[in-house]
This record gives sequence, C-alpha cells and structure tokens, in this order.
Amino acid sequence: MTTHIQDQILDRRELTAALVRALERRHEVLDAVVDSADHQAAVATVAELLGTSESNAEAVLGLKFSALTKAARDRIQGELENLDATLEWTAVDRPASSGVNFNLRPFTDSADDAALFAERSTEQLDDSGTPWASDRVESERTAGLGRIDDESAAWFVAEDLSSDTPTSVGLVFGELTDQEVNVAIWIAPQARKKGYGTACIKHARRELAAEFPGTVLVVRAKA
Repeated sequence: MTTHIQDQILDRRELTAALVRALERRHEVLDAVVDSADHQAAVATVAELLGTSESNAEAVLGLKFSALTKAARDRIQGELENLDATLEWTAVDRPASSGVNFNLRPFTDSADDAALFAERSTEQLDDSGTPWASDRVESERTAGLGRIDDESAAWFVAEDLSSDTPTSVGLVFGELTDQEVNVAIWIAPQARKKGYGTACIKHARRELAAEFPGTVLVVRAKA
C-alpha cells in the first residue's frame, strides 16, 4: 500500500474514531460546547476532550441529531472497524501519525539544526557509495540555506511537542523546481516507526502550500 493511500485512509480513520468517541461521550461534549464562549473555543475544547485535531473537532460540532440514534452510532462504529482492518497500522501503533502535539518549524543556521542535518547526512552516500565527508555535509547545508534565502526552498525541523521541551525528530526538505515542490522527509533513527513521517506529510502540505502557492507537492522520499 503506498504512503499516500495509507495516509488518506488514516486521515479518514482518525476522523471516524473522533466521531465514535464523541458519540460515546456525547453528554460531556454537549456540556463542553454549551460552556464555551464561542465557536473557536468550542472547537479547541472538544479537540482537547477527545484527544483529536481541531479539524476533526469541527466535524464533531457538525454532527446532526440523527447521528445520535443507535443505528447511526452502530454504522459509524462499523466504518471504524472496516478502516482498522484496511490499515497496515493504526494510530495506536504509531501515535505520532495524528499530527497532534507536532510542529514543523523553519530550519535555521543554529548549531542544533546543523547537528541534526549532520546526523541526517550520515545516511547520504556519494557516487562511490561512501557517506558524505564533513566538507560535503557543510557545503550542502550552506547551499540549502542559500536556497531558503532565495525562496527556492523551504526546510523544516519536525518537533514533538508532547513534553515541556520540544524534541527534534526529523527534517522536511521542500525544493522548488518549475511549478513542482519536491518533498523529502527524513526521520531520526530513534524516532522511526512511530508515525512522525505521516505527521510530516500532513503538516508539510499546509506549510509548503503557504510558501509556494499554486504549485504541486511531490513526495519523492518514503516517509
């Protein structure tokens, strides 16, 4: 199953799971909405209550009363079970895949970002199959920063925000060529198989669309 298809199914699965939780906790959700000052506050409160994204919380607020019947609840639960069976892995297996408590921040010329880029570069091979030498690593980083300044590239550091101190878990590279933005994602070895690659794709869509409006995003590297 391709990453793109898996990502679409996971998005639908997360939305459906949020609806199921909302229906199971409908009294709490209703109290939260009634006590909220306005719509945006209600969205934020419901998202926190259900442990989901604000876009999924918007869908919860859009539920019709007809969805509260037992038959409708059973139908949504059945859809969730079907999606679980379709997925190669679920958000339980890779909790970071939801994109909640996750952030992409711009790559900078800081020592921490340089160290992260150097770690990623240990997995890059030259034409002879040898890992990049230190001077190649530095020249690639410097060239990338130049393209960022020229607005022909946008690089990001992927951060896990689930603790008090953000943890850098990977890098996202967006390179503009004509009307396409080639996207490459690298996740640090210790953070792999947890869903950070999927979270990077979700957030990169928004970030790169803002950086390069009217372009097509092409993910050429596995997440």
